[in-house]
Amino acid sequence: MTSQKPDPRTSPRIPHPSPHRARRRLAAAVAVLAAAAASLTGAGTVTAATPGAAPRAAAPARGGTATPAKSPLAVGYGGAVASVDADATAAGIEVLRRGGNAVDAAVATAAALGVTEPYSSGIGGGGYFVYYDAHRHQVLTVDGRETAPHSATDQLFVENGKPLAFADAVTSGRSIGVPGTAATWQTALDHWGSRSLGEVLKPAERIARDGFTVDATFNAQTAANQDRFKDFPATAALFLPGGRPPAVGSVLRNPELARTYQELGARGVGALYHGDLGADIVRTVRTPPVDPAATRVVRTGDMTAADLASYATKVQDPTHTAYRGLDVYGPAPSSSGGTTVAEALNILEHTDLADASQAQYLHHFLEAGRIAFADRGRWVGDPAFEQVPTAGLTSKAFGAARACLIKDDAVLTSPLAPGDPAHPAPCGTSGAAAPTTYEGDNTTHLTVADKWGNVVAYTLTIEQTGGSAIAVPGRGFLLNNELTDFSFVPADPAVHDPNLPGPGKRPRSSIAPTIVLKDGRPDFAVGSPGGATIITTVLQVLTEHIDRGLPLVDAIAAPRASQRNAAATELEPALWDSPLKGELEAIGHHFTQNPEIGAATGIERLPDGRWLAAAEPVRRGGGSAAVVSPAP
Repeated sequence: MTSQKPDPRTSPRIPHPSPHRARRRLAAAVAVLAAAAASLTGAGTVTAATPGAAPRAAAPARGGTATPAKSPLAVGYGGAVASVDADATAAGIEVLRRGGNAVDAAVATAAALGVTEPYSSGIGGGGYFVYYDAHRHQVLTVDGRETAPHSATDQLFVENGKPLAFADAVTSGRSIGVPGTAATWQTALDHWGSRSLGEVLKPAERIARDGFTVDATFNAQTAANQDRFKDFPATAALFLPGGRPPAVGSVLRNPELARTYQELGARGVGALYHGDLGADIVRTVRTPPVDPAATRVVRTGDMTAADLASYATKVQDPTHTAYRGLDVYGPAPSSSGGTTVAEALNILEHTDLADASQAQYLHHFLEAGRIAFADRGRWVGDPAFEQVPTAGLTSKAFGAARACLIKDDAVLTSPLAPGDPAHPAPCGTSGAAAPTTYEGDNTTHLTVADKWGNVVAYTLTIEQTGGSAIAVPGRGFLLNNELTDFSFVPADPAVHDPNLPGPGKRPRSSIAPTIVLKDGRPDFAVGSPGGATIITTVLQVLTEHIDRGLPLVDAIAAPRASQRNAAATELEPALWDSPLKGELEAIGHHFTQNPEIGAATGIERLPDGRWLAAAEPVRRGGGSAAVVSPAP
């Protein structure tokens, strides 16, 4: 990653840009990618990963066609794909080149990530799919979140009157929700795709069969999970060849997953929700296959065949807010991503972020996150079980009422009490404050566009890095630990918690794939992994691109901060080591260091009709952006 094409955008991001912001845009537009990457020096890397790791090379047996090296920026025609992985991005581009649309390519990319990023995604998990239909000029979503077994109660993670230790809950059958990823793929293809599931699974099936080259990030993530993986023979057989993490540069094959994809392609997702594959999942959850020599106590789960058979995705309208003349769409509850991003934008719309100093921009950004997370914690859960005031949370009136809490020279105290979206009162609160509960921090995100103008932003996950650590024997994939996204017990017994477990309930998510329209047409789309930091990452990319004038690739690369209604704000090292930290501390902010926050990807429609695909230059080893053709 030694060069960057000049940013081709020439039109302003919002009406009437100031000369100060215009100068920033011009400077950013002529920056080279090396400068963008250099701005992240010291910004940290994925947990236990090596910064600046060499890009993953193609595995030898790939029909003589080498996978391109990772590049975080691509501009051209015919469609675009951005993901964390070069093999996965290439799978999506392959489908686009063969005439598939954005939905087909998104499923192909996601399936390939299930091979090369199996600790973050796969058919053992779930996610949220946001789609812009260019023919109907409409945004729709698929809620493919995992569900709790129908036997689950609010005591799911309580033993002897006390909540389980988080680590004990994660590595257990009890944490595993009914997977939604395969159903999401089929739902999206049935509604908007142009190819069969079997056809779009072929690239991923080939990668699983022929193998991919292990990079430093994959090696390090395996090593971080080695103590868990070794306790499950099926997991160890897949990811600890010879009893050790696969070496960097070695080729890792997963013939079990290749056969599973082949079966799904031939028989459809009924094989998972009604067939032998599902029976294997249920058996694994109810009787986790633990090494007899292991000393780990692994609790069983209570998933049944009926739980699988009754699973259904939800095709629903997105959340929406207008911001600086643009229309911003995200996933509706059960995810809190769309409502929380929208509320924070509505709060920030009351501040001129374009001409604010960098310290004042960050101050207002952090305070908006603090406020929005206070409201998220009180009001957002699975709408099948909770009265979620989505319209109120995303309303301009509520945003204005909450915005008045922010002062230029003072910091709010967390935990902050929520507001009342049904009766927005300036600076008003409703009920007692409660701290934000913990949420795992690893997912994966992809963005896709096609030559017809359709766009997909899709975030999928198995929750923690490595999920539950329990692989389904003979099937080649890990099962999720998504049920640990529930609150184990209320954060404050005096405050209603909408995110306690329940029968068939979806745990609250922070996933926030976002599509932004300008005059009814796609402007750009973005999303990120990172648990609860997904929301703040997406919000920061949106505001740095729209308000601060950074090109999308630079907004994705910029150092991050995350405030989630906590006493301390998390900072990446580049901000921790900058003078901005002192300026913000002088106002009253407190900080802790986080080596890496998020790993975003995005696409953008340029004024001349080209697509721009953007990914991380450094985080998680760097992402992979590609277009179908650099020329018409």
